[in-house]
Amino acid sequence: MSDARKDTMQEEKITRGSTRRQFIGNTLATGAAFALPAFIPAQALGRGGAVAPSNRIVLGAIGIGPRGRDVLGYLIAEPDVQFTAICDVRADRRQSVKEMADARYGSKDCSMYRDLRDLLARKDIDAVLIATGDRWHAVGSIMAAKAGKDVYSEKPCSLTVAQCQALSDTMRRLGRVFQAGTQRRSVPNFEAAVRLAQTGKLGKLKTLHASINDLSMRYDWLPAQPEPPREEIDWDLWLGAAPWRPYNRAYVDGGWRAHYDFDSGGRLLDWGAHTVDICQWAHQSDHTMPVEYEAQGGSVHATYADGVKLVLRPGGWMGLGTCPVRFEGEEGWVETADSGQIEVYPASLRSELANVRRMAGTDPGNHGRNFLDCVKSGAKPAANADVMRHSHISCYAASFAWMLGRKLRFDPATESFIGDDEANNLRSRALREPWRI
Repeated sequence: MSDARKDTMQEEKITRGSTRRQFIGNTLATGAAFALPAFIPAQALGRGGAVAPSNRIVLGAIGIGPRGRDVLGYLIAEPDVQFTAICDVRADRRQSVKEMADARYGSKDCSMYRDLRDLLARKDIDAVLIATGDRWHAVGSIMAAKAGKDVYSEKPCSLTVAQCQALSDTMRRLGRVFQAGTQRRSVPNFEAAVRLAQTGKLGKLKTLHASINDLSMRYDWLPAQPEPPREEIDWDLWLGAAPWRPYNRAYVDGGWRAHYDFDSGGRLLDWGAHTVDICQWAHQSDHTMPVEYEAQGGSVHATYADGVKLVLRPGGWMGLGTCPVRFEGEEGWVETADSGQIEVYPASLRSELANVRRMAGTDPGNHGRNFLDCVKSGAKPAANADVMRHSHISCYAASFAWMLGRKLRFDPATESFIGDDEANNLRSRALREPWRI
């Protein structure tokens, strides 16, 4: 464990009290006087393949729909995770996740909460999975960090540039571990493609291609419907910091996507959060972003300071699956996607890929394990808050260029658009009371 992490944990003990696993570990280590039972099960002490309670990560989850349930399934399958609480504004989802957890542990101990503030107030919880809709990702993550939790957040991790900045700054200031749910960073075929680009096997990089879903955006409101009872669906909490509008069940069932008030820059970030992230990694630009953005038909062309192009466009190229990326250099190219397949040119590069394990790009297993390991060590995860900040802001800038219909020049140092007040005003949105970041 790093010295910085130890200092952070010591500060947490002083300001908030020890977590459950810290308390158990410290008590056993110091031999504090309290009555122990004469017999302690081997499982409780970590024998027989079990993990001792002092080494378990106590996990809670907020806003678990279909994708969140998939990620949670991988996390709670890990032997060093104890899942203990679910928060969701929908009663049916709270109950469904509780049943999943109780079946896993053979108990009825999983607690249910409607309000995330109640879950975050629990001092025994070490980390949270946040898999709400986009509107809650940054606000919930910042609240969790301030409550002393490490965070795995589904993407896009914010609604605005300003939220990206606040999220990154908060994680750095508080020393919390943050993992963006851009799991392709931890999928072997994407890792292999990036390795070819970074090691010069493609020659000097010329163009990076990132597939995006589409550039659609909606500004309308769906017709008002009667609100359900608060315990069934808490509409006010579902909205969170987003502007108020009348209830419509379609929003709650996933129809919020592409509505500007709820969605991160339209549908561009739906895939762009993944694919632009991988392109940034291939270009070794996790610390910066392109400096020019211009919409061209149904795509957006961006340019880095060194002249390398980044093209964001709907669809793929070679039919390798969803979320494809393609890196082109002076001497070759590589393309890969969610199927796990990789195509390269020249053919001699195939020998570089002989031992690459194939797995689906949607598989969060490796990424989740990376997060859990970093919760224990205090190291930065593969898709930490600073990595997320630069890839997400690149996507927002591309979205603004498309929305405004003109070329935008961007200063990565100040994270602002040069000579364009209208574009700069798009970097933030008002938050509805009482929510803050």
